Amino acid sequence: MPPYWSLGFQLCRYGYMSLAKVQETVDRMRAYNIPYDIQYGDIDYMDEQRDFTIDPVNYNGLPEYVDKLRSQYGMHYIIILDPCIGIVTDGSYDAFNTGEAMDVWIKEGDCSTSAIGKVWPPENTYFPDYTKPITETWWTEECVKFHNILDYDGLWIDMNEPANFVTGGITGCQTNKWNNPPYFPAIWGNVLADKTMCADFCQHLGSHYDLHSLYGFTQSKQTLPAARAATPGKRSIVISRSTFPGTGKYAGHWLGDNYSQWSNLHYSIIGSLEFNMFGIPYIGADICGFNGDSNADMCQRWMQLGAFYTFSRNHNGINYKEQDPAAFGDEVARVSRETLEIRYTLLPYLYTLFYHAHVNGNTVMRPLFHEFVEDAYTHTIDRQLLWGPAFLITPVLEDGFTNVDAYFPDARWFDYYTGAEAGFRKKTVNLDAPMDYIPLHVRGGYILPTQEPAVTTTISRNNAMGLIVALNDFKQASGELFWDDGDSIDTYETGNHYFAEFAATASSLTSTIITNGYSGASSLLWGTVRVFGATATSVTVNGKAHGDFSTPIAGVLEIYNVKIPIDVALSITWG
Repeated sequence: MPPYWSLGFQLCRYGYMSLAKVQETVDRMRAYNIPYDIQYGDIDYMDEQRDFTIDPVNYNGLPEYVDKLRSQYGMHYIIILDPCIGIVTDGSYDAFNTGEAMDVWIKEGDCSTSAIGKVWPPENTYFPDYTKPITETWWTEECVKFHNILDYDGLWIDMNEPANFVTGGITGCQTNKWNNPPYFPAIWGNVLADKTMCADFCQHLGSHYDLHSLYGFTQSKQTLPAARAATPGKRSIVISRSTFPGTGKYAGHWLGDNYSQWSNLHYSIIGSLEFNMFGIPYIGADICGFNGDSNADMCQRWMQLGAFYTFSRNHNGINYKEQDPAAFGDEVARVSRETLEIRYTLLPYLYTLFYHAHVNGNTVMRPLFHEFVEDAYTHTIDRQLLWGPAFLITPVLEDGFTNVDAYFPDARWFDYYTGAEAGFRKKTVNLDAPMDYIPLHVRGGYILPTQEPAVTTTISRNNAMGLIVALNDFKQASGELFWDDGDSIDTYETGNHYFAEFAATASSLTSTIITNGYSGASSLLWGTVRVFGATATSVTVNGKAHGDFSTPIAGVLEIYNVKIPIDVALSITWG
């Protein structure tokens, strides 16, 4: 499972170019109180773009600032690492020295000469062979040593297709059946080695021809234990650009270097749903786009959509306009804050969906046809998505529109904001969607756990919990909550977690505690319970009359200040 903090909003760019600019950006975000858990370091934090180094001039003081992010702001920091190690032969680059001594590099076609490429460092580079067991030892040692200098929380591994700025290698590729096969797949360039390695290069488990598509997978498989060794006792997180089915056990993914174009909002939904089906549920696109300049309207709409990527990160490229949600001024900042507050409110539901992904392999971002298989109309819907079975997201994906078509499958649906019943079934409806609004609906028959939001999950995890109860046609609903410390490893397997089931009828709500193995659950209290599809003139909580409730609109009951610990069985009745 991903750590809880990794479900918070994240911010990155290639090209801050100095610690001062990072600090300015963080301060701007915090001034607007935008929920924000993770700051990144892209390759410009490095000395000459070399892994496991820090620019001593432009990023002088970075370790101390990362400590401040954590201790004063409750934030986390993730760094980038590329699988290309500069060939620095004067003895000054420790990662190269140890890698050379342990012989961790991919070899040329003779299987003995280390293959030379060119990537970000100013000198030529070697590529680690992540199919080789000794490479994991070397990689882990380097990650741990660097963590002793810079107290990072997770690792972002890029360029691991593997990418290469020359074709195959510095001296090119030999002409043979591996590099020049009798068929040619539809790839970039006119040779297999375009922007990557020669196919006949040797790795521990075989030829690169057979292993190329597994390079990112094998790096991810070695990087997660390295990240955990560097952060003892913690889950950590790895995000990889190159993946393969099975990578989801070790890493999440982002959809690569996209563009600040309206079409890319739509594409990102397709890609995110696909990767959930590939078994990689921690997924998202670069919010507001990586390549090109974004603008206020596009970024505002993209922040509304991106707030519901499971991996929610705003990231852009070097020399483009700043596009963090605070950079566009008051309105984009306000809308981004309010939309992210919805995300943070629903994080207990999202975290429980990741529990099901971890235990059962379920999708988290889910196409409508996964829930409504018999409805043929849902089979082609790629402009809407679900979180799990119960939360419907309908973003605006086109410039200048303040309405959007939404399809409502055959179920009872309630407006997330007001609790009002939508009243539509098996029908496409054109919904109002002004610039500061994204249509969100809750499916009848489900109970969603919530929590009062805050600017970081470090704070929000201590806030009051809540429930959204959406009754179906039979006046019933059910749901679950998985909870733990959010950071320790294997809490499900060890039983160090809390798990509860909820059931509702037309006039009652109860909880059943299945596992009560997390001591921190006792400090959390139920706050507000919202019941969609019900009304009441009286309420009891665990057998006692409770007067703090209202019916703000017909068919909606809101019960406030429940104040029962979540590790105590809950029984609420109304009538």
